[in-house]
Amino acid sequence: MKPLGPIPPHFPAQGADLMIAGRPARAWAQEHGTPLFVYDAAVVRSRVAELRAALPPTVRLHYAVKANPFGPLLALLAGLVDGFDIASAGELALLAAQGIDPARAGFAGPGKRDAEISAAIAAGVTLHCESAREVERALALGAEAGQRPRLAIRVNPDFDLRGSGMKMGGGARPFGVDAENVPALARRIVAAGADWRGFHIFAGSQALDATAVIATQAATLDLALRLAQEAGVPLPALNLGGGFGIPYFPGDRPLDLPAVGAALAQELERHAAQLRDTRLAVELGRYLVGEAGVYLARVIERKESRGEVFLVTDGGLHHQLAASGNFGTVVRRNYPLALATRMDAPADEVASVVGCLCTPLDRLADRAALPVAAEGDVVAVFCAGAYGATASPAAFLGHGPATEILAESAAHTVG
Repeated sequence: MKPLGPIPPHFPAQGADLMIAGRPARAWAQEHGTPLFVYDAAVVRSRVAELRAALPPTVRLHYAVKANPFGPLLALLAGLVDGFDIASAGELALLAAQGIDPARAGFAGPGKRDAEISAAIAAGVTLHCESAREVERALALGAEAGQRPRLAIRVNPDFDLRGSGMKMGGGARPFGVDAENVPALARRIVAAGADWRGFHIFAGSQALDATAVIATQAATLDLALRLAQEAGVPLPALNLGGGFGIPYFPGDRPLDLPAVGAALAQELERHAAQLRDTRLAVELGRYLVGEAGVYLARVIERKESRGEVFLVTDGGLHHQLAASGNFGTVVRRNYPLALATRMDAPADEVASVVGCLCTPLDRLADRAALPVAAEGDVVAVFCAGAYGATASPAAFLGHGPATEILAESAAHTVG
C-alpha cells in the first residue's frame, strides 16, 4: 500500500460529498460531465491575499501563465496580480484575448523566434533575454520597426535553489546568460539605447523549505546588485523568480510563507539605499493556482486482476500527466486523491486508480487505501490547478481534452 498526498484544506466534506466552491463534486460532475477540471476562484483570491499580507508591500506579484493559461482564470488574476510572465507569443495572445494590457507582461524562455520578438516589442512587452545573440536580434528587430525594445537579462546564477523540484539555475543551463557574462551585456543594451529593464533571476521551482527559499532570495539580491555595480548601470527592475512549492506527496508540509516574507523584508531593509529605485517582483505560478484546482473523473469499471483492484476511470494521464508520475518525478508517489462521492466511508480496501488509456503508465493512484468504490463514483485528484490540462498530452489516443470551469460560487460559474 502507498499513502496518498495531503488533501488541501479548502475542500471540506459534507457527509459522503466532497465540496468544491460550496457545492458537491458530484453536482459539478453531473452538470458539466467528466473528466472535468474545477478551479475554485475563492481559493485563488485567498492565496493572493496571504501573499500580500506576508510579502513586503513593495514587492510586486507576477503570475507565470505557463502554470495554467485557462482564459477565465487569467481574467480573474488580472485584477489580483501586478504582472504576468509569459513564455511564448501564444501566451501573449491569451492575455490579449482577456483584454490584459501586454505591457504588464515579461517574456522569458529560450528559442524566441523573430516573429515572437517583434510581436513582443510592438506590444510593449519586456523581453527577458536569454543570450547575447537574442539581445542583438531584439535590437535589430526593434530598429527595423522603429521601436525601442524593453530589454532585461535573464541571469543564469552560479547557485540553484536547494531542495527545488526543478533546478533552473546554476551550472550549464539553456536558460539565461551566465552571470559572469552579464555586466558586459548590460552595458551593451544601455549603450544601444534600448529601454533597460534590469534582471530576471530564477534559480528553481517547487521548494517547500523556507530556509532554502530565504537563502536563495538573499543570494539573488546580492548577485543582482553586484552585477549592476560591475556593469555600471542602474537596476530599474528585478524579478526574483519564485520557487514557492505546494504539498503534493505524503510527508510534504506547506511552505512557511510568513518566515519567507519576514526574511525578505529584512533583506530589502539591508539593501534599502541600493534598491531605492528598483521595482521588485516575485514570479509565481503553481503557488497561486495549484491547490485551487480539482480534477474529477468517473469510475467506469471496477476490475479485479490476480488479487488487485483497479478502478478504471474516464480520465487519466492525458489530462493529469503529473499525477500519473510521468512529469519529471524520479520515484512515483501518489498525489492527493479521494473518492468524492464516498468521503464518509472508511478506507476498507487497497485499489489502484487508472485511466482509460492503453498504457501501463496511466495510473492516477497506485495501491492506495480507499473506500470500496462502484461504477459511477467520482474520483477527485487534488492540486490540479497547475500543470494539468495544458501540460498533459490531451491528444494522446484521441480521447480529447477535459472540460475546465472556474467556480465562483455554488450559483455562478465561468467556463
